[in-house]
Amino acid sequence: MTDKNRRQFLESSAGVAAAATLGTGALWTPLAAQAQSLAYKPEKGAKLRVLRWKRFVQGDEDAFMANIKKFSDKTGIEVRVDNEGWEDVRPKAAVAANIGSGPDIIIGWFDDPHQYPDKLIDMTDLADYLGKKYGGWYDVCKKYAQRTGTNKWISIPWGIVGNAIVYRESHIKAAGFDAIPKDTAGFLKLCQAMKAKGTPAGFALGKAVGDGNNWVHWLLWSHGGKLVDKAGNVAINSPETIAALEYAKQLYDTFVPGTLSWQDPNNNKAFLDGQISLTANGISVYYAAKNSQDPKVKEMAADIQHARFPIGPVGKPTELMQITQFMTFKHSKYPQAAKELVRFLMEEEQYAPWMQAAIGYVSQPLRAYEKNPIWTVDPKHTVYRDGGSIMLDHGHEGPLGYASAAAMADYIVLDMVAEASSGSKTPKEAAERAEARAKRYYKV
Repeated sequence: MTDKNRRQFLESSAGVAAAATLGTGALWTPLAAQAQSLAYKPEKGAKLRVLRWKRFVQGDEDAFMANIKKFSDKTGIEVRVDNEGWEDVRPKAAVAANIGSGPDIIIGWFDDPHQYPDKLIDMTDLADYLGKKYGGWYDVCKKYAQRTGTNKWISIPWGIVGNAIVYRESHIKAAGFDAIPKDTAGFLKLCQAMKAKGTPAGFALGKAVGDGNNWVHWLLWSHGGKLVDKAGNVAINSPETIAALEYAKQLYDTFVPGTLSWQDPNNNKAFLDGQISLTANGISVYYAAKNSQDPKVKEMAADIQHARFPIGPVGKPTELMQITQFMTFKHSKYPQAAKELVRFLMEEEQYAPWMQAAIGYVSQPLRAYEKNPIWTVDPKHTVYRDGGSIMLDHGHEGPLGYASAAAMADYIVLDMVAEASSGSKTPKEAAERAEARAKRYYKV
């Protein structure tokens, strides 16, 4: 995106945000008016370092940095922001936690806070304040942010990177379908028909933190499989898992070659290059097409549609999406300044325009922000609005904690699906290997 186009996009985004705030009043419930104000007194001479993941939507980064500047101008606190690839944030956070040094705030993934809860600042007072003011937190966000078995918040959810089926409408119609089938059996038939037409699907099977983890957990859960049971006992080696892996193998046969090495950016590129016509992704593919300088890619935007994942044999939605959270570390010399920055970024004056600029790439963890007009200004955005109310946490039936965080970080489910899909292992062998790996972390 050129600087000129980026400025135009941000100006239009800011205009929509301003209209939402000034034209229709506050976005939140009447509870906001009753909420007590909260502010932390930053330490004298405070300086902060924030580590976050690299954006996929330019408006996200531009608006985020504008909010950081606004905070610095208001408080006099210098804030350094470092951006890392999605796959690199988790190991850097783990290092910072282990050595007790590094960024004051890291914006990380899933239940990473549960890997080192004793290294994180208690955020309960801030979470309570934000929840009361902005209509409450989604239950799944509470589970991710509260230390297991307690009401203590060890992180503040920033948002949910939505995941949905992204597809070319004209291509599924050419394959004989009017819409994405609602069931997994029909979905497989669609992908088979699309491959026959030379417009295949492609889902990430490499170490893809978001796109890979999200779709493979949906696939496993949709057939009734699960990594652990309610008590935390490893339960991955089951008939339901085998059924899911048999399905995965058939689905993989419809994919474009190369998906075994795909990380999060690869399916975006393959879709926009015309190599695939269906994938699982956030709104970033649509955004990139709309704002492309290539006329052929820009034209593609009108043909791009989004849909919820199909329902499997379990008969209910089983979607995983990628929650991202503020983790504030005890090694910070300026904990009050750090909490004040997190509070500032989550307030409506900053959060609503940021959502606008990111065109809904990240959905809200607080219910009040469902009313943000970004979700209805374009019907193609709306499917991403409800991530917090739809998604399951990746512990699924089991508890979140060190084991679930470590199992996710080790890509156990993703590797299992990749091995069975590609034929490098039979479904039974892949499930047995996943079982053995999971038992290293779950010692119930």
